[in-house]
Amino acid sequence: MSKTAEPRHPDTGATAADPSRWKALVFIALAQLMVVLDATIVNIALPSAQQDLGISDGNKQWVITAYALAFGGLLLFGGRIADLWGRKRTFVTGLIGFAAASAIGGAANGEGLLLGARALQGVFGALLAPAALSLLAVTFTDAKERAKAFGIFGAIAGGGGAVGLILGGFLTEYLDWRWTFFVNIPFAIVAALGAYFVIREPAGGRNRSALDIPGVVLSTLGLVSLVYGFTRAESNGWSDSTTIGLFVAAAVLLATFVAVESRVKAPLLPLRVVTNRNRAGVYLSLGLAIIGMFGLFLFLTYYLQVVEGYSPVKTGFAFMPMIVGMITGSTQIGARLMTRVAPRYLMGPGFLVASVGMLLLTQLEIGSSYTGLILPAELLLGLGMGTAFMPAMSLATHGIEPRDAGVASAMVNTSQQVGGAIGTALLNTIAASATTAYVASHAATATNAQLLELQALVAGFSSAIWWAVGILLVSATIAVTLINTGRPGASPVASGAEGAEDEIKMPVAMH
Repeated sequence: MSKTAEPRHPDTGATAADPSRWKALVFIALAQLMVVLDATIVNIALPSAQQDLGISDGNKQWVITAYALAFGGLLLFGGRIADLWGRKRTFVTGLIGFAAASAIGGAANGEGLLLGARALQGVFGALLAPAALSLLAVTFTDAKERAKAFGIFGAIAGGGGAVGLILGGFLTEYLDWRWTFFVNIPFAIVAALGAYFVIREPAGGRNRSALDIPGVVLSTLGLVSLVYGFTRAESNGWSDSTTIGLFVAAAVLLATFVAVESRVKAPLLPLRVVTNRNRAGVYLSLGLAIIGMFGLFLFLTYYLQVVEGYSPVKTGFAFMPMIVGMITGSTQIGARLMTRVAPRYLMGPGFLVASVGMLLLTQLEIGSSYTGLILPAELLLGLGMGTAFMPAMSLATHGIEPRDAGVASAMVNTSQQVGGAIGTALLNTIAASATTAYVASHAATATNAQLLELQALVAGFSSAIWWAVGILLVSATIAVTLINTGRPGASPVASGAEGAEDEIKMPVAMH
């Protein structure tokens, strides 16, 4: 990578904008889509892969868990590597590694190779995801351009999971489950070539401090324990001794991590990144919102396939209104208003609109109308989440020192990953308990056992979705009360946590 000085404006001395920045966005967005797709695309293919490779019921969850543990556990390390190596180099390395891991997964001839490939995908995904977001943050510095760029990125980050359901259903039904892995290879190759030739990372943004090895070990083990604790709670229950042990270990490891980070000279996660009020508000509200979203994907997929008998492809297309809503909310509402109003006035109402959509889904029954109930609920969820996601991702990296851009971006991904693990485990447990209670209370009067089973399943979904509504309301409250920065462009872009706090104190109406 070139270390030459960046071109500067002859009159102002300001750094000139990269003329290839919009081309760069295409490849950054393509890589982000690949990572987000992979979170859901394999779910659809899992039954076929399990049957083909003879994976036991007890081990099938590891196809999902192996990826989640590696990805969630190594995100902070990946963000720090991006700051140390350079974001472009880390980005390209992550893409090449992800493509290789996908090729191994698609060609797997047994359970061990498939699980190893999924873990390897998680490792390279943990390099790739923070590098992509931090590249976006340092490439787009003008407020209006940043709004457009993050609008597109936010739509992909929010809607990519639903696209994964469509693509996964299509590939599994009409080709083979192996193509849910192979499809990543062209994505990765195109994005890597484009990044290599088009992306120009601003000079002087690296953090060349020595790597904080104790921080890497503590954060990785702590996050792995936390994510695995929630994953195990889903299958073995919250009172399982190993589950409790994992949560205790996670608490001790992460508390020790914070203590170490406050003392070492070059911390893996400088505490200035997370103690800034606005970034803390983003990480917390976004993580909570993801809990609700993962609950929706989980229950609506089961409802459409198991209760209503939809095929995988039809189920995927049933999520289209949500994707349309997310793209509209992110690019047409969020991006247009981001430079005019403070982020909390997009995030708070966005999460509220999403909670209204979630509220509609509490009315699900066997035979509920798709067009009368599910479609409007999905549109509201998509519009709300798209509107909120875009300013959240922008604010998480706004005003950050270039040397901290990687770890700040990694924290966004970490809050999403941990939120997803919590959402899947917590809401699934609530649904299962409610289903069991429904069967127990209606068994004596039931005349059709199969109908009772389906009614109990839907009752369980409804109970869990009520919790998701409450979680989204809490997320909206946090966004409105904790985030207090003015609109982007209302004052000069500050650097670092201290600068960001100074920015907050400046008058909002400066134009």
